[in-house]
Amino acid sequence: MSESVLNLQDQTSRATALSVNLNKVALLRNARALEVPSVLKAASVCLHAGAHGLTVHPRPDERHIRSKDVSQLSALLKEWPHREFNIEGNPFHNLMELVDTYRPHQATLVPDSMEQSTSDHGWQLPKDMDALRPIVQQLNAWKIRVSLFMDPVADMMVHCKALGVQRVELYTEAFARAHARDLLDKTTHQAAQAIQPYIQAAKAAQELGLEVNAGHDLNAVNLKYFLTHVPGVKEVSIGHAFIADALECGYARAVQLYLDQMSQGLAP
Repeated sequence: MSESVLNLQDQTSRATALSVNLNKVALLRNARALEVPSVLKAASVCLHAGAHGLTVHPRPDERHIRSKDVSQLSALLKEWPHREFNIEGNPFHNLMELVDTYRPHQATLVPDSMEQSTSDHGWQLPKDMDALRPIVQQLNAWKIRVSLFMDPVADMMVHCKALGVQRVELYTEAFARAHARDLLDKTTHQAAQAIQPYIQAAKAAQELGLEVNAGHDLNAVNLKYFLTHVPGVKEVSIGHAFIADALECGYARAVQLYLDQMSQGLAP
């Protein structure tokens, strides 16, 4: 599918953008010294299949994404001018140096500790505001879109706005767990309850002029439900579930699987 066709579809369908997180490809590669599977090849296949962007979350110990990967992916995306590069991570670890060097379209600020295997909570505002303010100001000066990784708490959105960020990424694990429990027990309706804070937080953010991203444990089973109930989500960043699906059906088919779910989840 050509770039022009994809751009036209984005403009007319209001589709949420799919950003493929490549961390798990890098984690598997790092298990051996053979440079396979290739992070760069995975990225290229996903872009050709229609993914709207790429996400990496480099940790200081480089246990998955390495600085070399960030460099190569940044160069690759220069060949795809209408696709986006999102670098996420803790701005008090190694994030800012990489962002300064490679100037991605978006920097997602995540309050993870160095020993965490994955992110498990959002920023606590207003408590974290003083520490974050100079970081956000610097990213804005570099003209990089700033997204804050946030729990779905509507009252915190006003503090996000006050910091000067452009987006919030809602941490979706609580919803995903509830949705999975419903699938196991058909008599429960936990997802319907769990989705409410996301609806409220997204609405609060959007009313303040903030855009909304979402990510963490979203997958091809729960994504349609989430996007149907939380309208206006600009981007979903999906890694673990996407790579698990790609192991079974391939990168290109996995991209199409998620794009299909996303198109079905468009709000009326």
